[in-house]
Amino acid sequence: MTPQADYYDVLIIGSGAAGLSLALEVANHATVAILAKATFELSSTQYAQGGISVVLDAADSLTSHVEDTLAVGTDLCDSDIVNFTVSQGPERINWLIEQGVPFTQKSDAKGILHYHLTREGGHSHRRVIHAEDATGRAIITTLSAKIKAHPNIQWLERQIAIDLLTGQKFGLNTSRCLGAYVLNRDTASVKSILARFVVLATGGAGKVYLYTSNPDVATGDGIAMAWRAGCRVANMEFIQFHPTCLYHPSTKAQSFLVSEAVRGEGGRLLLPDGTPLMTRFDPRGDLAPRDIVARAIDHEMKRLGCDCVFLDISHKPANFIVEHFPNIYHRCLELGYDMVNQPIPVVPAAHYTCGGVVTDRDGRTDMAGLYAIGEVASTGLHGANRMASNSLLECLVFAHAAGLDILRQLAVVPPPPAVPAWDESRVIDSDEEVVVSHNWDELRRFMWDYVGIVRTTKRLQRAKRRVELLQAEINEYYSHFRVSNDLIELRNLTLVAELIIRSALLRKESRGLHYTLDYPTLAPMAQNTILVPEPV
Repeated sequence: MTPQADYYDVLIIGSGAAGLSLALEVANHATVAILAKATFELSSTQYAQGGISVVLDAADSLTSHVEDTLAVGTDLCDSDIVNFTVSQGPERINWLIEQGVPFTQKSDAKGILHYHLTREGGHSHRRVIHAEDATGRAIITTLSAKIKAHPNIQWLERQIAIDLLTGQKFGLNTSRCLGAYVLNRDTASVKSILARFVVLATGGAGKVYLYTSNPDVATGDGIAMAWRAGCRVANMEFIQFHPTCLYHPSTKAQSFLVSEAVRGEGGRLLLPDGTPLMTRFDPRGDLAPRDIVARAIDHEMKRLGCDCVFLDISHKPANFIVEHFPNIYHRCLELGYDMVNQPIPVVPAAHYTCGGVVTDRDGRTDMAGLYAIGEVASTGLHGANRMASNSLLECLVFAHAAGLDILRQLAVVPPPPAVPAWDESRVIDSDEEVVVSHNWDELRRFMWDYVGIVRTTKRLQRAKRRVELLQAEINEYYSHFRVSNDLIELRNLTLVAELIIRSALLRKESRGLHYTLDYPTLAPMAQNTILVPEPV
């Protein structure tokens, strides 16, 4: 076996809902390693407040959920994938309940307990099951406890994948993905982790923007690694900006998301003078899809020159607000805002990457042995815009599908061959870490300014020139100095930024989350934007 190499049946890169679910799906029959580049608590799932969209109410229907998803996706969803995902929803929720996830329950008029369902933008019914306003945290806490108790699962914290190991990379007689080079952030050492199956569950790329609801780990690592390995990506121009992140003078506070469920329970968006904001933009008002609400807020902020707008649910009883949104309520109080008695200031922020690595219904990518599940993947579910709370549903459904596909192959796929160890013999330590920090800041600022909620061809071209200059600088830096966590993430972010910009320049229309002043209407034929890398 390769020196400095570990071996598992399944290597899962990422520790959110998708990765943890898949680990539990396969661990009774396979050895599993879960790679978390921070601690298990730090993933986008951990910050998911609203819940999971699923048909559980007799007044709702699978057909309605499908129709809502297709409408929000603006003719770019894969209808077969939408039907498959929605139909799997109830079974996946039952699986979470069996694992012990404490979804919120309420008593009906007869005193019978039922799972409480809320409603969010784009949905025609109440169909979002949740655990108060901290659903993601409840899922992560429950599943991670199961995982840490499982003898076949190894949890590897503070370790970041650098690149995928492939047969082509080393001239071996195999086209499979063989594992990954991994940096231990505590020891600064690099080793190979070999696996029969590799699963990308790394989440999205929100940190490519200056303002984002995403945690610091959301740096597009899986998308970048898959692209460098020769996999296609699709629809990278469709970046969802959540309309309501809490506004505060500090950037860190500004990233706190205020769940769409606040509007689902009667919250209203207001201009600084108290005028209702959404009435002029969409007949659905405050429950219009996120792209429409985010553009409306962006338009009004620019028109008025204001720093934020306001979200008001203070007309509801105080006990209702505190009971439904305890975490949001207390976080607002910490920052000096009392949502029981006053509107709270909000702004849009980058939230969700609707595109990603192209996969099939089983989560398989273009490379044998390599899977992508969750936000890192482009399954066809979201199209040009993700409907609220469909993301956790996608994580669960495709983790299950990929897990089943891996188990079907487990007996016939041999262990991977040995590969060369990571070579640092020609690199030196760097004393220019400040360069990485400055490049990171420059990237996030010009992506926010030029590739944000409203775009133009001129802005996109400016961004393209800037990202090309940054890439040249970063690649030169990467070639000569020892790798670090910040350098790995910056290398990935600049690549993802390039893919977003290239995809946006190819779309000569405004559709879903991509809105450009140069092409403000829909093109007659809806097409996905698929980018194909040069041969490896």
